[in-house]
Amino acid sequence: MVTTDVDGKPYRWLEDWAHLPTDEHAHTGWAHHGLAVSRTGQLLGFHAGEPFLLVFDADGALVRSIPCPVREAHGLTLVLEDDVEYLWIADNGAKPVRQSDGTYKAGHPDTAGHVLKIALDGTVVQELTTPALPAYQDAAYSPTSVAVDEKRHGGSGDVWVADGYGRSLVHRFTADGTYLKTISGEEGTAGAFNCPHAVFIDRRKAEPELYIADRGNAQVQVYGLDGTFRRSFGTDFLNSPSGFATLGDNLVIAELFAQLTIVNADDGLVGYIGANPTARERPGWPNAVAADGGTTQPPVQAGKFNSPHGIATDCDGAIYVSEWLVGGRLVKLDPSEARS
Repeated sequence: MVTTDVDGKPYRWLEDWAHLPTDEHAHTGWAHHGLAVSRTGQLLGFHAGEPFLLVFDADGALVRSIPCPVREAHGLTLVLEDDVEYLWIADNGAKPVRQSDGTYKAGHPDTAGHVLKIALDGTVVQELTTPALPAYQDAAYSPTSVAVDEKRHGGSGDVWVADGYGRSLVHRFTADGTYLKTISGEEGTAGAFNCPHAVFIDRRKAEPELYIADRGNAQVQVYGLDGTFRRSFGTDFLNSPSGFATLGDNLVIAELFAQLTIVNADDGLVGYIGANPTARERPGWPNAVAADGGTTQPPVQAGKFNSPHGIATDCDGAIYVSEWLVGGRLVKLDPSEARS
């Protein structure tokens, strides 16, 4: 049994926890998706190579596969409205596709992405339009993440969208999809966003705040829910913040450069999980180079991350991580297993 320390507590590292699809495209597709956990404890992810939402139960069994009209479910955000769950999806609009020589090239690189809200049967119930801004006259819209100020928590219902792969902007919409405003990072003292990869509404304190994973600048920028800059943190201990999930009073940050980082409610460093500082030194990272020069699945090691991308936690304190690599990798860090 491989265990890892999470804020002083042992967690079991479950490497082969999820029963991923076994079709050819699942092995050759380059996984690049987010994660979410339903109120019943089911994990929602995405097929590595096909447009299907995947639903796993607590034991990792694949419960169902749902057709989904996106190229990539890059960001997944689950919300509850009138006791019904819906899923917001940020589709960045492009996906690496395997070529005949075994390498990968972005498919549809000139097509704009979009943001959808779907029912859990796959039915589209809402779509946000690309903001009518001069910034998009000569550049594609490529959204990467969604955060919702849910009304069940006393919020406004506003929807925040990170255009992480396009113009490095964050947009605010009303619940009905009306565009309200855009922030760029230049409102405060931390500088313009450089790949705002994820947005997240943090409710650990009395006043909720918007956390933005400013990945290219290796920092997190924090705003009020009115779009006012508050502060930034992490340049001294983050390397590539890419996603957020709460774990009790702490926040777990998925970092693409091979680690999870835990911070407390005061934005201070608590520690790292599965740090693998040499991972990026491997030729072909996040994948590996095959003997014929093509791209292939990389070797991975239990207890060490390769390229964390999506992250979610459940009510039992388990942590789920999806990684950015060919064939996909779903890791579960389970506190209950470590105690048994």
